[in-house]
Amino acid sequence: MSHKYKKEQIEFLNWEFGVFFHFGIRTFYEGHKDWDMQEMPLDGFKPTNLDCGQWMRVIKEAGAKYAILVCKHHDGFANWPSEYTEYSVKNTPWKGGKGDVVKEFTDACGEYGIKVGLYYSPAEFGSKDKPNKDYDDYFINQISELLTNYGKIDYLWFDGCGSENHQYDEKRIIKVIRGLQPNILIFNMWDPDTRWVGNESGYAHTPNYINVSSTSFSVQTETGKEDALDEEKFLPVECDFRMRLHNWFYSDRDEDTVKSLDELIGIYYYTVGRGANMLINIGPDRQGLLPEKDSDRLIEVGSFIKKAFSNPISSSFIRNENNGNSYICELENPALINCCVLKEDEENFDMVGQFSIKAYPYDYGMPITVYIGKTIGHKAICQFPPFYTKKIEVTVEKNKDSGNSEKTYLQEISLYFV
Repeated sequence: MSHKYKKEQIEFLNWEFGVFFHFGIRTFYEGHKDWDMQEMPLDGFKPTNLDCGQWMRVIKEAGAKYAILVCKHHDGFANWPSEYTEYSVKNTPWKGGKGDVVKEFTDACGEYGIKVGLYYSPAEFGSKDKPNKDYDDYFINQISELLTNYGKIDYLWFDGCGSENHQYDEKRIIKVIRGLQPNILIFNMWDPDTRWVGNESGYAHTPNYINVSSTSFSVQTETGKEDALDEEKFLPVECDFRMRLHNWFYSDRDEDTVKSLDELIGIYYYTVGRGANMLINIGPDRQGLLPEKDSDRLIEVGSFIKKAFSNPISSSFIRNENNGNSYICELENPALINCCVLKEDEENFDMVGQFSIKAYPYDYGMPITVYIGKTIGHKAICQFPPFYTKKIEVTVEKNKDSGNSEKTYLQEISLYFV
């Protein structure tokens, strides 16, 4: 039986594809790295043409369902006029100190129907030198501003980097967050609803179980080491990665590293195709606009996804009367197939432990196994060499409830030639 989950977690999986925006003081200081402790004076923050509407028009065209803005990175710069720090937009030349990037971002999300995500780094330069209580107060006060002043926030993204071995008042923090925004989803920390995949390259593992007893926490954690949870939890995976090879924030030196369409399509198959969410980062430039090359490539990715998966050759199936764990797709006419998209029934997520896909020769003969997979969850995109067939059979080979032959495991089987 699948563990208890929130409807918002299922909605999150249905978002599938989001865009991350790293934008802040570091955008204007070329060459800075995480935790380099180098000063970035406020007078450098001068976006000449900030247009969050342009950001949303681009990602909407690409088919993204949600967006995440870096509100405060490790450097401590607040993209909103926070009352709890002087290191914020209120003391920059931009709009005479009257600007608010978070407001412009959330307003644009609302205008274009994009789900709102806010990134906040719990740790920042110098935070480890402050008493825990004082820092918790500061942290909670800033989070409260973000969750009070900008309407409904769908997703709060906590970066664990820098918080290793730091003790936070977790219960107090979560009580405040859940009290201010009861339906919010929290990424990664304390009381998470979603989890980090464990790399920043955009690749999900297989098997990719949604119910887990441990999670990866930070890029500074030893590779392969995960933190144990108090109990097994239902935690969908999100895979974050950069459009450009090295930089999360904008750089004018790396346009030639924008990922190719082929690489991004591959990442889509390794993320959404393995039941995870794909979160691709673009750093807005020093005008406050999305760079043209990054925007065009994002739209190309969206066009591929839409073209490839909008019109299945078949999406109807029946249960095999002779084998309750087997499902049959009969085609009206034989067709060339090279991709099968499966979705597990939401009431039984994570029940499938292994499955096979068999294709029947179009004239006669025994079926041929074309694919063997492990987990399905929200979605499994199963690719195989083209096969001309009149019938596809999907069989659940292993499941976690073998004693219940009446249970339906699959919600969708769609066939494509991509």
